[in-house]
Amino acid sequence: MPWYQTTITLVLAGILLPPVGLVLLWIRSGSVVLKILGSLVIGGIGLAHLFLFYGLRLDLDGSASRPFLTFRNPESHYKTLEADRAAHKAEPTPPPVESVRSVQAAPETAKPRNYWTDFRGPNRLGIYDQAPILTQWPAGGLKRLWKQPVGGGYASFVVADGLAFTIEQRRDQEVVAAYDVGTGRERWTNSWKALFQEGMGGDGPRTTPVYDEGRVYALGAEGEMRCIEAGTGKVIWNKNILTENGARNLTWAQSASPLIVDGKVIVLPGGSGGKSVVAYDKVTGKTVWSSLDDEQSYTSPMVVTLGGKRQLLIVSALRAMGLTIEDGKLLWDFPWVTEYHINSAQPLLVGPNRFFISAGYGHGAALVELTPEGEKFKTRTVWQNTKMKNKFNTSVLYQGHIYGMDEAILACIHADTGDLKWKGGRYGYGQLLLADGHLVVLTESGEVVLVKANPAKHEEVAQFSAIEGKTWNHPAIAGGVLFVRNTTEMAAFQIGR
Repeated sequence: MPWYQTTITLVLAGILLPPVGLVLLWIRSGSVVLKILGSLVIGGIGLAHLFLFYGLRLDLDGSASRPFLTFRNPESHYKTLEADRAAHKAEPTPPPVESVRSVQAAPETAKPRNYWTDFRGPNRLGIYDQAPILTQWPAGGLKRLWKQPVGGGYASFVVADGLAFTIEQRRDQEVVAAYDVGTGRERWTNSWKALFQEGMGGDGPRTTPVYDEGRVYALGAEGEMRCIEAGTGKVIWNKNILTENGARNLTWAQSASPLIVDGKVIVLPGGSGGKSVVAYDKVTGKTVWSSLDDEQSYTSPMVVTLGGKRQLLIVSALRAMGLTIEDGKLLWDFPWVTEYHINSAQPLLVGPNRFFISAGYGHGAALVELTPEGEKFKTRTVWQNTKMKNKFNTSVLYQGHIYGMDEAILACIHADTGDLKWKGGRYGYGQLLLADGHLVVLTESGEVVLVKANPAKHEEVAQFSAIEGKTWNHPAIAGGVLFVRNTTEMAAFQIGR
């Protein structure tokens, strides 16, 4: 018998090189039934090889019901990331911030230079109106300024003083990083030991840092919050908002980005005993006030004016509510109970006394109206239906119509009536922004798509592949530059005219 047909050769090949083992098995003489059984054994060994050595994993899309196979090797990715950042340090010092103004800044008369300093942009509305954008794209897509690996997590970017800030997971540390807008070069990092892991949603931090008056405020997945000098990365103050307020972490971790308003940092630890919503002094980190006992969810707090009253708009696990900015007193509430108590999408202001709220898991959306009642307000439902189900993707408002992801499909509804105008464009559980009368959609698979904000029909203008891999992170636009990232890659593209 030739050496390659011996049993010992077959066994060794099946263990060390499963594809070779399969070939050797089937060129041997013997029972077909035994060959099929042997093929199943060798196939199982082959899958183990793919899992152990090549990063094969079973992942879930945004519906959490459609599994797919993906190759993800964390060790290989971290080595690539670390080599890339080491190369950054070896490069010559970049030019001063002023020399990249042509790349990142709009005309001085249009909007403030430090424009996209908050989660989803000014007022957290997901609207870019700093300057016009390109609405006719080249066949290959927008001009890419840079592309490079990034650590894990689902944060977006904020942009100020020529730097783009985000928070990411690198091995067992959460890292706040500042990148040069024009080159993508890492300028500084600030890190601490933390590793949030969750099989369904994924690992790493979820919140987006916020920039304010030379400081960056960042919140990690396990509650570590830091106030950091934006120019240097030096810590000004820090604390763990869960520990300090006796709160338990959420199933999918801290996801509500800090909110800066009137000298305060508003966070949502969800502690009992009046520590569900907490305001800290933004300069010192001292507690200014705390309020409510609500279990919190994943929606970030907002500053709005409703019914003529400037206030905080909070969506907890069981209700939407308005709080006074000064001391956190409850002004009104609206029951909003979803499956698993999951609220992730941001609400939208639709009028002087109306707001839109939406949730996934089959729950749907509602338009809520506030009416003054003494020093407080009463609420009523104008309409409620299941025609817009924002799971962890937030809609935008444009000319009386709401555009957003109804689960995984782009849709348009009339804001005042809730009537469905159209539904089309399977972009997965991606994210979108409004800019220059168009929707800039970052799909779940990493494409950037331009869609006209037209209530008459779904009209896709352009599409190109920007980054690879499952993409749940919100895009950001500042000074005509589009920033995108996911858990492994980040890139910047020239979208301004």
